[in-house]
Amino acid sequence: MPADFDTIVNLAKKRGFVFQSSEIYGGLRSAYDYGPLGAALLRNVKDQWWRSMVQLRDNVVGLDSAILQSPEVWVASGHVASFSDPLVECTNCNTRSRLDKLDDPEQCPSCGMRGKFTDPKLFNLMFRTHMGPVESEENVVYLRPETAQGIFINFENVRRTARLTLPFGIAQIGKSFRNEITPGQFVFRTREFEQMEMEFFCAPDESQQWFEYWLDERRSWYLDLGMTADNLRLRPHGKDELSHYSSGTSDVEYAFPWGWDELEGIANRSDFDLKAHADRSGKDLRYFDQPNNERFYPHVIEPAAGATRTTFAFLIDAYAEEIVNEDTRVVLRLDPRLSPVKAAVLPLSKKPELMEISAPLADRLRHRWEIEHDVTQAIGRRYRRQDEIGTPFCVTVDFDTLEDQAVTVRDRDTMAQDRVSLDKVEEYLAERLPA
Repeated sequence: MPADFDTIVNLAKKRGFVFQSSEIYGGLRSAYDYGPLGAALLRNVKDQWWRSMVQLRDNVVGLDSAILQSPEVWVASGHVASFSDPLVECTNCNTRSRLDKLDDPEQCPSCGMRGKFTDPKLFNLMFRTHMGPVESEENVVYLRPETAQGIFINFENVRRTARLTLPFGIAQIGKSFRNEITPGQFVFRTREFEQMEMEFFCAPDESQQWFEYWLDERRSWYLDLGMTADNLRLRPHGKDELSHYSSGTSDVEYAFPWGWDELEGIANRSDFDLKAHADRSGKDLRYFDQPNNERFYPHVIEPAAGATRTTFAFLIDAYAEEIVNEDTRVVLRLDPRLSPVKAAVLPLSKKPELMEISAPLADRLRHRWEIEHDVTQAIGRRYRRQDEIGTPFCVTVDFDTLEDQAVTVRDRDTMAQDRVSLDKVEEYLAERLPA
């Protein structure tokens, strides 16, 4: 089972993974800042997604579209008319809740009173703002609620300039914003978040086989990065859950401390999006199949993952406690590709003769990896801290180093120690730290 929720939240705050946004002003609900370790972990998750989805494929390219787009984009996509959740308010305590997420639709989750809800109202989740000096309905714009539409409106630009033929994908990572009625569960559901999305365009008669391909690929990505198989599942959507444009959707779900919840959705969006934007804009977004001399709208398979909630899931999954010499050791068994710090260089003391070796060694290793030069506290406490933040290797410079020109390299997971020559440390780590 995953680690206790409060334990993970406390670790995230204690070690600088995540801070409450605007904390010195009392905090802003559902907004978080990623500290030094959290920023590095989040970046590594995004880098691994990009590597898997773009770098290692010859038929997927990248895009970075604007957060602010023409309001016509959101009219065409259906977000202006229907991107809403049912909102109810308790007349006893004035708490607002999302009706479809209540365990009991008659009982307020805050005060416990029954039968005190107002009639449900549809609440649009998009953040509105205004472009230009005058606030009026004519210059309303929205913060994007998803990155996908930026891909669809650039379909022809990317296809033409990258000289792509079907099947091909366009991927991007970026911020999205949803004015959630009931955000919660720490960084799992927030109003500002990052998405990792890819739209894979294919011939209509090939969409089902590509849908099944991407289901397998995306589940395998989490497993390859060390997520526990028993904590991961694929859940197909029932007919009553499917979006109006989807012919099939499955979620990659993780066993969070509060139960199974979504990490990523993989949807067969059919040809809805390109058709909708073509109709609204008047631009021809059909694909020309030269060998068969025909034009058609490609179908789209969309793997869409939350970067922030995925990072949270990896943090939970990696957490472990074990008894070592009658003491509890906390260790984050992150895959080294995700670890915020790849190796820590630890001089046994602050004596100049050791620092003169450890500091240049750390600088040399820093050219290839994220390195900490940790000189504070006893060596045992430094080991424990590095275990707790998921550092795969600790490199200790001790007084024997002055004689044998070697260091002790300690493995995070096994705690085994190897004596390695100073001039071989980089080679030793390179063999054990995957790209």
